[in-house]
Amino acid sequence: MTATAPAAHARALGLAHYAARGVLEHVLARHGMTFQQQIALRVAVTADAPQTREDLVTQVRGSLKANLADIHATVDELLTRQLLVADGAHLRATDAGRRLLEAVGAATAPISERVWGGIPAEDLAAAGRVLALVTERANAELAALTA
Repeated sequence: MTATAPAAHARALGLAHYAARGVLEHVLARHGMTFQQQIALRVAVTADAPQTREDLVTQVRGSLKANLADIHATVDELLTRQLLVADGAHLRATDAGRRLLEAVGAATAPISERVWGGIPAEDLAAAGRVLALVTERANAELAALTA
């Protein structure tokens, strides 16, 4: 008898998300960071050019679907910790912010390899396609609900 893989569904996706996020949050806590701070800082670090506060907040909200006031508070925390700095109307990551993200990346890399390693490329590609479609559809539903 051949074992059949379970079909993907919302609960399975949620469980995978929270398991992976739990691991990341544990690592982030060791570095004195929250999940939302890490997302906001990563947006600033990976931006092609310095962004205004509103641009940064908009991108974080697009990723996390979080409350705007909470995101603004997160940006304030990053500014207070000097992980972000104001440069006129723009915000940019400081060297300390970049080093912190590098340290988090170095700490999570071996964990990610243990979690993702050995999964066949075709399975990852199929999962990627499904997750992209689910994200697109869920974003459309959220837009309709909040319109």
